[in-house]
Amino acid sequence: MTARIGVWLVGAQGSLASTVVLGARAVARGLAGRGGLVTELPEVAPLPLVGIERLVFGGWDIAPTGLVARAQAMARDDRAVEPRLVDALADDLREVEAHVRPGVLEGSGPAARSLAVKRFLPSRETLAAVARRLGDDLDAFRTDQRLETVIVVNLASTEPMIPLVKEHRRLEDFQRLLEHGRRDRLTPSMLYAYAALERGFPYVNFTPSMGVTPPALQELGHKHHVPFYGRDGKTGETLVKTVLAPLFRYRNLEVLSWEGFNILGGGDGQVLSDPRHKRSKVRSKAGVLSSILGYAPHADVAIEFVPSLGNWKTAWDYIHFRGFLGTKMSLQFVWQGCDSILAAPLVLDLVRLTEFAHRRGEAGPMPHLACFFKAPMAVDTQSFVDQFRLLVEYVERHANPSRHGTPRKRQR
Repeated sequence: MTARIGVWLVGAQGSLASTVVLGARAVARGLAGRGGLVTELPEVAPLPLVGIERLVFGGWDIAPTGLVARAQAMARDDRAVEPRLVDALADDLREVEAHVRPGVLEGSGPAARSLAVKRFLPSRETLAAVARRLGDDLDAFRTDQRLETVIVVNLASTEPMIPLVKEHRRLEDFQRLLEHGRRDRLTPSMLYAYAALERGFPYVNFTPSMGVTPPALQELGHKHHVPFYGRDGKTGETLVKTVLAPLFRYRNLEVLSWEGFNILGGGDGQVLSDPRHKRSKVRSKAGVLSSILGYAPHADVAIEFVPSLGNWKTAWDYIHFRGFLGTKMSLQFVWQGCDSILAAPLVLDLVRLTEFAHRRGEAGPMPHLACFFKAPMAVDTQSFVDQFRLLVEYVERHANPSRHGTPRKRQR
């Protein structure tokens, strides 16, 4: 396909977003390979996905950090990317910087507020005005760049959780919250999701934040016939858990306890050092075992901020289990990785797969994307292999429509 597709990133000048843009432009210009991209696997290759060179980037942020400065810091301080790559693509990064607009600060939590630059953000806006401004940003980006559509992906820092109440159930009640300025009932991730879906753009939540979780927002997505999905990208310790846990299940080995200890640096680590933000992350990481095993062993997840690690993270897991004749044994693993390098190709995968679903006229949750998330929507299984099978079956349905029926295309 030759159409250009917009990618609008929430948290557009953070480490992950900078890596997404840098990686996309490096692949498009032939400066890097395609390792780490699920959409380049033979199992997914039959889908006619948008080329990475066709992606045009912009987004929202709460601080004008600059993509070039962020990428340079990742090369210099974190040794996550090659300095020569940043130098070669500096103009590409500056071009994207020009398309970054002010995001939403209120409700993002105390740790995120400490990272914001308030003079960059509009002041004294009503919530209804915020929603209109965000929607106008998306429409303007699509028009100015002559884009077929825009895929909105939330990569922002984790927000504190808020309880879902009855006003979150129906779209009419949710819109009333906006009109009445109920800031205690709405988070930035909800506002970003609302702006995208209300203007007819697909939305993906790569964070543990609420995003499109409220049923009212899912109703909005169905109303405008667009796909959406989330939540919390699966890139490290939890990914390994969802691969290992089925081993114990299918060998009938009883897991007695599974303890995980995570350390990380960077902006995400700083935000997660606040207990109010950390609870959102721990909740999504801790919820996978009982679904796979069929019971809930003793399981704790700890996350600690270590500033010197920068964009790197380490997880140490200890698994205590019981086997034949009641003998107790153990397994331990250590996962060390660069957070943004692990996540960035998955973001590009999600953009390409979401754009395809939108182009084919699909709407609502996209359960075939479950293997990318810790807390996937509309999917019961947490086993990585079972989740990946959902993606393979989805590809098969579209690659062989004569066997499965021709999927309906979106009406323009």
